Amino acid sequence: MLNKFFSPKSVVVIGASREPGKVGHEILKNLILGGYQGQIYPINPKAKSILGKLTYKSIDDIPGDEIDLAIIVIPAKYVNEAMIHCGQKKKVRAVIIISAGFKESGKEGAQLERELVASAQENGMRMLGPNCLGLINTFDNLNASFSTEMPPKGNIAFFSQSGALGTAILDWAVGQRIGFSKFISLGNKADITENDMLEALCFDPNSKVILGYLEGVEKGEEFLHKARQVTKVKPVIITKSGSTTAGTRAASSHTGSLTGSDVAFEAAFKQTGIIRAKSIEELFNHALAFAYQPLPKGPHLAIITNAGGPGILAADAAEKSNLNLLFLSKETTDKLTNFLPPAASVYNPIDILGDARAHRYQQTLEAVLEDPKVHAVLIILTPQAMTEIRQTAEIIGEISMTSEKPILTSFMGEYAVKDGIERLAKYQIPNYSYPEHAVESFRTMYNYQNWQNQPALTLVPYIGKKDQVREVIDQARQIENLNIGDIRARRILQAYGFEVPSSDVAETSRMATAIAEEMGYPVVLKIDSPDILHKSDVGGVRIGLKNGEDVQNAFHEVLSKARKFMPKAIINGVSVQKMYSGEREVILGMARDPQFGPLLMFGLGGIYVEVLKDVSFRIAPICQDEARAMVMEIKSYPLLKGVRGQRSVDIEAIVDALLRLSQLSIDFPEILEIDINPLIMDGTGQGAIAVDSRFTITPI
Repeated sequence: MLNKFFSPKSVVVIGASREPGKVGHEILKNLILGGYQGQIYPINPKAKSILGKLTYKSIDDIPGDEIDLAIIVIPAKYVNEAMIHCGQKKKVRAVIIISAGFKESGKEGAQLERELVASAQENGMRMLGPNCLGLINTFDNLNASFSTEMPPKGNIAFFSQSGALGTAILDWAVGQRIGFSKFISLGNKADITENDMLEALCFDPNSKVILGYLEGVEKGEEFLHKARQVTKVKPVIITKSGSTTAGTRAASSHTGSLTGSDVAFEAAFKQTGIIRAKSIEELFNHALAFAYQPLPKGPHLAIITNAGGPGILAADAAEKSNLNLLFLSKETTDKLTNFLPPAASVYNPIDILGDARAHRYQQTLEAVLEDPKVHAVLIILTPQAMTEIRQTAEIIGEISMTSEKPILTSFMGEYAVKDGIERLAKYQIPNYSYPEHAVESFRTMYNYQNWQNQPALTLVPYIGKKDQVREVIDQARQIENLNIGDIRARRILQAYGFEVPSSDVAETSRMATAIAEEMGYPVVLKIDSPDILHKSDVGGVRIGLKNGEDVQNAFHEVLSKARKFMPKAIINGVSVQKMYSGEREVILGMARDPQFGPLLMFGLGGIYVEVLKDVSFRIAPICQDEARAMVMEIKSYPLLKGVRGQRSVDIEAIVDALLRLSQLSIDFPEILEIDINPLIMDGTGQGAIAVDSRFTITPI
């Protein structure tokens, strides 16, 4: 269906204008000047011809029964009628709605947009927009947009949720002579979304790399599914602005409070192989590397430079990016020694000195590329009096034509190196103003190569006791308690195989002592109240109680403090719990993101999660490898593995707990938030115990 958008045989422009500067005029002009070879039908009831094209009063006057693509540029209140007329009279199945005044303008506009969607569905039409810039397909000479320029042909496809940003990028691309295959402005995404574009561009033979600018996604689960498929075929690089609504609600859990505006998107991109660009500059830095050069087969980068300082900067950037500045083979260093001056450095970075002319660059590059240990080369050039900039660029370009290894350059400066950079572009050699940016693009290419080579992830579902969880949730809803803690929370965890401490609720100090005696000391006392989620904040927790007297004193103290700080709280009693001690504590959590679903969290437990915020995130469901990556990703992972004689905690027990939490989150979408804090790692190095937990659920 989307082929009608990109390669139509006929186009009707509803709202074509005679006045230059009006959108309806510019779109028609772009179609003509872009070289589109299909039939163009302008619609304007007051004109006989526009820009040499015969103009029709209505779509009914156009000869023939079918038109492939309609572009609508009329006031919002008339758009729906025009679209229905197109679908019923001329069997139009692809519509671009340029017109604004829909959901971006308020309540009335949102209603108009809903009517558009309904009409499109009823008439079997697909719709791009409304409130969009249009689209461009350079390979069919189709400029169905009101951009000022038609970019040159290339293998980069770009879709954007922002039309204004799209026009700026198109203008920049024309100025930089960067080729595009397709450009798509998504607008309000009432029908066609980024998910449709990912699928269409995945199978587009003219697009080698897919770029996108997003402010949000419409269908999170579908996005995850399609993105995983597409990134296995070609790289997808996206820059994301805006935020989800997850951070705007009052979060009651640690996980909820830590899920900032971008956490879910960061996790989504990581799990689907999408490359996230932190800026538009980085977006195109990476795009040119992927579009112009082959993927590296390994992490070994060789640096050739005519200046020591920039070479060191590049080496530092490589080390920080976990790339390998390998030792060149002896055969290579011997070759370099034979022709380089004695003062040159034949090690990596290879400093060929400031007086290096084009021939010295050529000999060095050829020798380095022949080294089987080298996977990519970065060439740095600073303009000096004897530097042959143009000739060096030509030599690098010629060598790149026969190399299977990626070659990146950093011709530093502006005025003096301009001609050299233009010649590099002719050979499709990406150039970076600073060597650190080139290193970052190489690291991104290497990481993407690893992603492509990863085997498909296998999900192993856990079978929980769903009836037991359902019973706890139903009971909580009946008493209108949407916060579940203590004993009822432990019942949920037990239903999914978590080990939890034995505990019971006491209504009197005597009962608390009896429970403790039977349980065995030491014990922990906690206030049991659905209204008090963070018990330690109100003095509602006492630990390490070793005898009956301690228990009785703690019982009265916990109750009095809870009543003092939260006098309106419902108090069921005091929970007596067997105390467990372990060398280290971690936290597991889940907060349900409105776009992607259950967002899992892992980090150090106790108060450290609030202070250090050293946490990792993934979107459920996750597999074993993803759970293990969550554990290894936090900066404090070495503490879990053991330092200074400490034994390692049971990492696999944490992985298992994350997988069970993932399954629980999937099975019960009515659970909004989960905190398991702390999950105490057994001091023997085997197993883990979920000491404290709480859940937040939706109302009925």
